[in-house]
Amino acid sequence: MGFFCQAGEDRRDLAPSALHQLKATPKTVHWGYFDAALAPVLRVRSGDLIQAEAITHHAGDAPELMMDEAVQAIFREIPESDRNPGVHIMTGPVFVEGARPGDMLEVRYLRMTPRCPYGSNLAANWGYLYKEFGEKERVTVYQLDADAQTARALYAYDFPGKYLTPGKITHCPACDRQPALNGVRVPARPHLGTAGVAADVAGRISTIPPGAHGGNIDNWRIGAGATMYYKVQVEGGLFSIGDPHVSQGDGEISGTAIESSLDVLFQIVLRKDFSFPAPLLETPKYWIVHGFDEDLDLASRNAANDMLSLLHEHMGLSRDDAYSMLSVAGDVGVTQVVDQRQGAHVRIPRSIFPHRDARD
Repeated sequence: MGFFCQAGEDRRDLAPSALHQLKATPKTVHWGYFDAALAPVLRVRSGDLIQAEAITHHAGDAPELMMDEAVQAIFREIPESDRNPGVHIMTGPVFVEGARPGDMLEVRYLRMTPRCPYGSNLAANWGYLYKEFGEKERVTVYQLDADAQTARALYAYDFPGKYLTPGKITHCPACDRQPALNGVRVPARPHLGTAGVAADVAGRISTIPPGAHGGNIDNWRIGAGATMYYKVQVEGGLFSIGDPHVSQGDGEISGTAIESSLDVLFQIVLRKDFSFPAPLLETPKYWIVHGFDEDLDLASRNAANDMLSLLHEHMGLSRDDAYSMLSVAGDVGVTQVVDQRQGAHVRIPRSIFPHRDARD
């Protein structure tokens, strides 16, 4: 099945009413921000399918491998002064007809296919162990094997100075390339690091920290076959995707994943029958609740409390029973520690509720 999988058979069927194509161009992307005042580039109805392009802002780490003419146009035509306050190239926003604040967007990610067979990882100045490495920044370029669904390092190079400009083009052919990883292969996990709705605040908000609107969650499980639930904050939702990855581990320790552009097929379903405060992830096997805070302990507590709410309010357990369940069947994990606002998640197996579903 290549780099994607289809949704599980247990999903409810909702026939799409339309299929939309959303190319990434200088006019259909916004670089580094969500903004409730941003005009939508696409309008859809509940149940529609969208085939969209998500472009990595790290394509310039190996431009001869990761940039085609369409990607070059985005880097060329969007000035550095308009790439703020965050760093990610976001495709959208998409306006969902009938979506009102308090509703939920059920976003079914159906397919994620790499745009090119290369990606890059930056050991960045915002990385967790930056000081331990003498404040050195290093780029490792990877090649993808679609048949084996793995990635291997082609070469690495040290970046001179600090990597500060969003969309930096490093002109790697002039760099000192070094061998890396000695043939080690890592599993490919195509997913979106950043996606979400516009927050109900004035002006731009950065794509870097995650929050109730979604944003830079950086959970590698948000890939094909998964469904995310985002709480609508402004009319139409104004949903955008970006920060595509082909592999990442929990924590994203060096500061980035293997960053690589993706073609993403997803379906948006408008839900008015339930509400949830935090971005909620459903995979074929698990429910996963996210928590965020500058303090990782508080992020974990936020995730745990929201999982208690899921088990109590949506699954029908008493709070005492939910607390016990959380301890004996729940897994607490660190999603990422490098995005200003840190992320934790709590995971519960769906199989322990064989006759019940939180969506119902």
